[in-house]
Amino acid sequence: MKPLTIPGKLESLDSVTSYVLQAATRAGLDYRASYRLRLAVDEITTNIILHGLDDEQAAGTITMSAEMDEAYLTIHIEDTGTGYNPYEALPPDKMWGPIETRRLGGWGIYLAMWGVDQYHYSRIRECNRSTLKVQRPCKYH
Repeated sequence: MKPLTIPGKLESLDSVTSYVLQAATRAGLDYRASYRLRLAVDEITTNIILHGLDDEQAAGTITMSAEMDEAYLTIHIEDTGTGYNPYEALPPDKMWGPIETRRLGGWGIYLAMWGVDQYHYSRIRECNRSTLKVQRPCKYH
């Protein structure tokens, strides 16, 4: 699939959803896997827009690409916003404790990582890159 480049605005999320669902369909993912991937990508791109591309970067963009091989559908998400390591935003080990003791934030990232088979984040020079992988169904079933 051709890469998708969108303005870093919440209004662009519908294009993200369409792109991800089109890639999921091409990869033969079932409804559940497609839904979880869509949710994961939506969480990541929403965080980029809300926290990485602030008002001073009104012209910021997000580029997404999809590729697949026999085993995986891989979605790459890149932006030039503020560096944000999602691993540091994960809820603490005691996330199921009393609500008064839980810290705010990190739950969207938790959902994103839970929704895919592999997740990787890196900051390369001035670029954030998130890579999400979902196993494709066996072609023999």
